Amino acid sequence: MTEVDVPQTRPPEPLSIHIVKASNLRPSSGTSKGTKGDNVQITVKVEFGEKVLGESPKVDCVPDTPAEIDYTATLNCSFEDPLVLDEISYKPVVLTVTEVLPKEKKQKEEKTAQLGQCTVDLLPLVKGATKHHYNLVINPLPGSPLETIPPEGPKPEMEVVISVQESLLEGTQIDQGNLMTLTIESLYSTPESWTMTGSQYAYAAALPIPMSADKETPVVFANGALKPSIDKEPPNRQKKWAVPGSAQGNSIYIPESFLPPDNIDDEDGEFKSKDDREHRHTAETEKLRVSWNTERRCYLDSLATKSFQDKIAKCRYWPVEVMRLPQPAAAKGKKSQNANTVDDEGSISYHGVAFVNLAPLLYPGVKRIRGAYKVHAYTDHAMHEKTKRKTGFGEEAGKIAFNILNRNSASPFPKKAGKEGGEKKEKEVKKGRSMSIAQHQQANPTPGGPGGQAPTEASQTIKSDTGSEMEGQPPVNVEGQQYVDAKAYVMLEISLTRPLIPKRPPEELARRVAEYIPPRPLFPKRTDGAQRAVEDFHNQVGSVANLILDEFRDQFGDLLKVDDEPQTVEAMESRRQKLIYELNSSGKYFAFKEQLKYAVVKIVREKYLKTSAFEDRQELQTFLSELYVYLIDQMHVALGKFLALEDQAPIPKPLTDSAQLKHFAREAEVNGNYELATKYYQERIARNRNDPSHWFDYGTFCLYINDITKAEECFKECIAIDQKHLQGLLLYGVVCTLSERNEAAETFFEAATCVDPKSILAWTMLGLFYDAVNNEIGAEMAYLEANKLNQAAAVAEAKALRDDDVTKERLARGEHESEDKEVDHDQGGLAPPSVPDIKQPSPPSSDKPPTSARSGKGSVSDTRRMSASKRSDIHLRPEQSPQLQDNVGSKIKTESSTSRPGSHYKMGSQRGTPQPAEETEEPPIREPTPVPRCSIYMQTIEWLIEVKAVPFTERALAHELLSPMGGPTSGYHINYARLKLQKKEYKEAENSLDEALQFDYQNPDAWALMGHVKYMTNDVEASRDCYERTISFTSDAAEMHSIYLRLASIYLQEEKFSNAKNTFLMACKRSPSCVSWLGVGIACYRLGELAESEDALSEANILNNTDPEVWGYLSLVCLKTGRQLEAEQAYKYALKLNLSDYDLLTEIQHVQQDVGFGNPEF
Repeated sequence: MTEVDVPQTRPPEPLSIHIVKASNLRPSSGTSKGTKGDNVQITVKVEFGEKVLGESPKVDCVPDTPAEIDYTATLNCSFEDPLVLDEISYKPVVLTVTEVLPKEKKQKEEKTAQLGQCTVDLLPLVKGATKHHYNLVINPLPGSPLETIPPEGPKPEMEVVISVQESLLEGTQIDQGNLMTLTIESLYSTPESWTMTGSQYAYAAALPIPMSADKETPVVFANGALKPSIDKEPPNRQKKWAVPGSAQGNSIYIPESFLPPDNIDDEDGEFKSKDDREHRHTAETEKLRVSWNTERRCYLDSLATKSFQDKIAKCRYWPVEVMRLPQPAAAKGKKSQNANTVDDEGSISYHGVAFVNLAPLLYPGVKRIRGAYKVHAYTDHAMHEKTKRKTGFGEEAGKIAFNILNRNSASPFPKKAGKEGGEKKEKEVKKGRSMSIAQHQQANPTPGGPGGQAPTEASQTIKSDTGSEMEGQPPVNVEGQQYVDAKAYVMLEISLTRPLIPKRPPEELARRVAEYIPPRPLFPKRTDGAQRAVEDFHNQVGSVANLILDEFRDQFGDLLKVDDEPQTVEAMESRRQKLIYELNSSGKYFAFKEQLKYAVVKIVREKYLKTSAFEDRQELQTFLSELYVYLIDQMHVALGKFLALEDQAPIPKPLTDSAQLKHFAREAEVNGNYELATKYYQERIARNRNDPSHWFDYGTFCLYINDITKAEECFKECIAIDQKHLQGLLLYGVVCTLSERNEAAETFFEAATCVDPKSILAWTMLGLFYDAVNNEIGAEMAYLEANKLNQAAAVAEAKALRDDDVTKERLARGEHESEDKEVDHDQGGLAPPSVPDIKQPSPPSSDKPPTSARSGKGSVSDTRRMSASKRSDIHLRPEQSPQLQDNVGSKIKTESSTSRPGSHYKMGSQRGTPQPAEETEEPPIREPTPVPRCSIYMQTIEWLIEVKAVPFTERALAHELLSPMGGPTSGYHINYARLKLQKKEYKEAENSLDEALQFDYQNPDAWALMGHVKYMTNDVEASRDCYERTISFTSDAAEMHSIYLRLASIYLQEEKFSNAKNTFLMACKRSPSCVSWLGVGIACYRLGELAESEDALSEANILNNTDPEVWGYLSLVCLKTGRQLEAEQAYKYALKLNLSDYDLLTEIQHVQQDVGFGNPEF
């Protein structure tokens, strides 16, 4: 406890408010009697809350010269009170400028007149600043001469500097504390019983805020005012002070603080659906509202911040209570001696509560939430059920609000007459009744009258809530239910200076990923050592030797080919001298020497460690002799290594590329030949180890065969090569999750969202991971972000399609207009104006023009049914009137138009002429909200099945089943069957496919998977029927290659060799492979087409020369065609490659015995 109490021993810190100068204080002429010209003598009073900090001496102000006030007021900030920083954060310092009028002859005392006020915000000091400078506009007070200053004239201003000697916050307070800003905007769609006539009331809102680790304080907004719909809110609404103190007029507004105009899609609250948006539009434009537009700051120390975070984690809903209060009595300060707690409690009426979901504040990096929240009827039962709180703060908040209204001179409500005050007192007396009467009224409720009886009943109902629950009766709040019936909602905003859960920046995530998996350079680092220097010398010697050899061949190559006589020593010496002469004269000798120079220097430095000049000449000669001998020896080594008698043949390029190898690997994987699939994957890696996709594909295969360790190594290599490989990051996170290394998994999943923040896959995978570790709030955040991206993609796709339709329509219209111009030219330009031929379901009459697309009920549906191509054929001729052209075109292009009553054109003086004024009054037709093609889970499921991440696939399928966009659809059952096929659970896969076929009987993917299920369960006849049905559809299945191979193999088993040949050829046409060409070769061999069989087997052998079955059938073909040597060679290769097909071996041996050759053992 002593460590906690240390900061409280800090002495009070003086907070200085220094008023530097004031300018432009120029009252209009005749405002005050006895003024001398435009000079003004003023004083400035400084107030903070209810405290007067001081008043400046009198200062004369000249119109064109700023008045130097130079007055400092001090506010002592005592740190003994833990709420002192909170008070400084939300209370302003009010500066009141007062004009001192000159004395008249017989006047004893000076008269004063208040000119204006301005408010000083102390918030920068609470954020840790020690000094802040303001230029504040002086707002005129009612009746002040400053009101007459024209808008274009210079505004009166005051320069103020606030400062402290030491920061109000220490280091730990800045890092661990937080500043919360609460903004209550308005209550919309108020109960129908609320009117602007009759008795008026005050309206308050309250919510609890943890000011310490174990204590919550209600924060009350007491200045709500009921406003009519015609009193529109300005576009940039300025926020008000929660406790303005003595501020009046425009000074009750916080300088430079406005409400943001957010989009509904970006809100966090409720009422965001299509129907809710229509309700909100109606409520905000046509109904009464209660307006606060008030901001309240709350400073939270580290313990309060931790308490706030823990409470949100335990229960995400936070109560915001709204209530109606009687207006304060006209006589301020007079309190009834009989006013007791019951009176204050009874003063609350229309008690409602909005449950605000604060879970988004626990999303990483989120500092602000704003939205519309539904108001419910307040009951203790509902409060406990939603927020785990036994009761609310309504009664205490009502007393606080009433006290604020009583002492707030800037209350927006007019003072009531004495008669109304008497009624108020009388009503308060009536409300001070006993609990027995209240319980009796609850048992026998009567509707409340207009004189305020309903509030009494409602408040007493709330008090007896506990008793009703004990009796088994549901709690009732008659007045609060009116909020629910009216669909009332309150707009509010909560923001923090620092997020409760900090989001790791992309740089930190990249650094963490690099710590787990260090990035690998694409090329190995060059190491400069002695051995490396010698190897470089060898390479340079070999290079120079090859260049000299090429030069020798150019000069003497032709002579040596013609001259077959033995070479003499004289001839050889002559050629040597000519070669040396040519090298010297052409400059090539110097170039070769320069090429070797750097390698020799490296040997001197790295091997002999000589880096400085020799001082002794003898030592230099000795070293050069030693170096020469060494270099000559190494030159001979290099020449013996690099020079050969014959040129080496170039290495041929491989016949298969990376894509083909991947296709062969997938084919072997489907056929269950995992050893061959591994070989293909490893061959891809051997060809290019720096391609991350090669490692990724091999890792997914290892994941499929449940080799988690090897899969992890593959994904490590993938990320080491490319630290931003999205899918590699995701699958390494999956592997870490399977190994229960959740911290590392979270790092990689978050890194994936930073690599591509607009990836639906990355955010959905992050949500699935949070589901796996039971982080509900994290999962909610990730799914919310993924759904936003999915909706944005749908909107972008719809916009692109709409733009394409408009472009096609314009092109078609332009072509037709050109044709019309040609026709008009043929008719001499006298063609009469025409109306486009638009069919109308209702017969045209003289009162209704046939040009409106809304003039009949059937026209809208007909327009909606038209395809884009048909709509593009509807055009307008250029000679039509522009109004008619725009009206008709807009109706035709709008697919989502709906028929509304009273939407016909209104006739003017001319019959049949539409008046544009009536059309412009119609509300614009809103385009329908685009719906994504599939949910985020379905998109992720398809990728997860592709990469064989089975546990995450099961979790995603469960979400898809419960998703509003998903459910047990055909796509769900098909993907569920694919998962079960991977797990080799064929019975469950078959049941799921039966369900899928009930949704869509002509789905080729469902029939293909059913064929695979039957094939794997050895139901050959059923699988053949499924495959044949699949290939007969007009649209192909997702994976046709395996279908062709398995169907053709069934035909081979059934000895339908012609069908087998055709089916294998279809597979070769789409994606040739060794297996498909082998099938063609076998079918042709069985049909006796030996030449075609040999060609097909040769193609198969080119693609894979290690398949023993290919060599076996090649041996059969050679035996049949009488080629003994080739038959023996093919037979040897088949045995060498371990041909395991016993029937094929037996057949080969029988043919060998028939022809008498082919086996070397004969």
